[in-house]
Amino acid sequence: MAKDSVRITFLGGLGEIGRNCLAIEQDGRIVVVDAGLMFPEPTMYGVDLILPDFTWLLERRDRVDAIVLTHGHEDHTGALRYLVTNVNVPIYGSQLTLGFARHRLTEARVAKDLTFIEVEDGERRRIGPFEVEFIPVTHSVPSANALAFSTKVGLIVHSGDFKLDLTPIDGRRTDVSRLAALGDEGVALLLCDSTNAEEPGFTASERSVGSALRRVFLERPDRRMVVACFASHIHRVQQIIDVALEQNRKIALMGRSMESNVKLARKLNLLHVDAAHFIDVENISRYAPGEVCVICTGSQGEPLAALSKLSRGDQRFMKVSDEDTVVLSSHPIPGNEWSVGRVIDDLHRAGTEVIHSGVEPVHASGHARQGELRMFHQLVRPRNFVPVHGEYRHMVHHRELAHSMGLSPEHTLLCEDGDQIEITPAGIRRAGQVPAGFHYIDGDAGEIDERPIEERRMLAEFGVVQITAGIDAARGTIVQPVRLSARGWFDGETDRKLLATLTEEIRGALESALREGERDDAALNKVAQRAAGRMLGQRFRRQPVVLSAVAVI
Repeated sequence: MAKDSVRITFLGGLGEIGRNCLAIEQDGRIVVVDAGLMFPEPTMYGVDLILPDFTWLLERRDRVDAIVLTHGHEDHTGALRYLVTNVNVPIYGSQLTLGFARHRLTEARVAKDLTFIEVEDGERRRIGPFEVEFIPVTHSVPSANALAFSTKVGLIVHSGDFKLDLTPIDGRRTDVSRLAALGDEGVALLLCDSTNAEEPGFTASERSVGSALRRVFLERPDRRMVVACFASHIHRVQQIIDVALEQNRKIALMGRSMESNVKLARKLNLLHVDAAHFIDVENISRYAPGEVCVICTGSQGEPLAALSKLSRGDQRFMKVSDEDTVVLSSHPIPGNEWSVGRVIDDLHRAGTEVIHSGVEPVHASGHARQGELRMFHQLVRPRNFVPVHGEYRHMVHHRELAHSMGLSPEHTLLCEDGDQIEITPAGIRRAGQVPAGFHYIDGDAGEIDERPIEERRMLAEFGVVQITAGIDAARGTIVQPVRLSARGWFDGETDRKLLATLTEEIRGALESALREGERDDAALNKVAQRAAGRMLGQRFRRQPVVLSAVAVI
């Protein structure tokens, strides 16, 4: 690495929604920006969370000076608990961002020896080899920041997640004047949110959601209203509460993260509601449907969240019925569509009315569309650009947008997880790759790699065949007959014939190996597996997991 350069290593968030994490390095010192998680797809059986691969970072832990958080969403902070157990450095962020993070780390019992350093809007801090400025931006969680790193090659601006909301609920707008001032100073590199780079126009203001919710509530004065949203979306929660109180409804919170986040936001004076307006969940039945509004978690169809429990009838103190209206004040994160659809189906089965963003404007994205991205680029006017935070197609569209703004292709790079880049006074270039695959967390099994996930996929898609047999080592004969059992695809008489044919094939292969003098049980098990796999694949187009327990006695 050249002395007059800065290196950035992307550990997650480029090519997927989630796992946002990068490391910025100068003079051998490293500052980490965000440490997020991603939620699994339906085919990732048994997986609860997906993390960045921190291998490269852990190998350099003695060179890491700090972790800087842009905002409090799980896709930017959820992997902290797994990183800080091995990299204990100060964590910087806004008061609310650190409040969310500290709560999760305390629950995981890893917060005791950590240092949290709160920063104010517009504050500059010396962090490692950089001076870092925290610039306020609007997003779907309060107190989000863009970051400006003063480096030896110039300013590096990280947009964080943002949109240009001119009428935010708390009046805290994106500081466009400061962004323009940074552009005047000269920005060597822009790293910018790409989530909505395919979408033309401008993202709707968060305040518009309040109007839609007000209309939905007013049209249903006698129905119990259940509104699901992200627990971190404090501005959305505020608007739901405001609309409910206009109708003199009591507020019930459902979901542990909703309760804890509301408590924290009230403590920080970011959520304005009197405690007298809340009721406990167990007291809901004491009120008529039109007197209650429930605010709950589970808008993404998470199996253990409050809304999923309601849809299944598993909530202890409340059952949804034809007297309820459920509002999903969110949009499914890519990969969660199936889970959300299942919850909606179950709610309909219970006779419940369901309203979502597909039928009413009850959600506004927290991410900038093309119009806002163009404005951000015009304000910052970077010499070099790398799109971040988005699936690959999002980043492609963002790069094309940058080209349309006059940035030449040689000054833009389309990167993926694991890529390293170097920024010099002359420009930007690729500088290698590091490990950056998915790191899976199974709640029961702990950390696992791709191999068991692939085995689970095969079991789910193709089933399993179990082979058993006993071999007399002295005589070289099969003394306990070859037996097969199948799970996951056995289907009547046709498959009985298949198993009989397969049994004969395996017996023949074993007898042939025994005649050649083979007596090793590991080798004989491989013979049985190969024979089964060959016949199933070539003759029957089946690919089950084949397990063999051939014992030499």
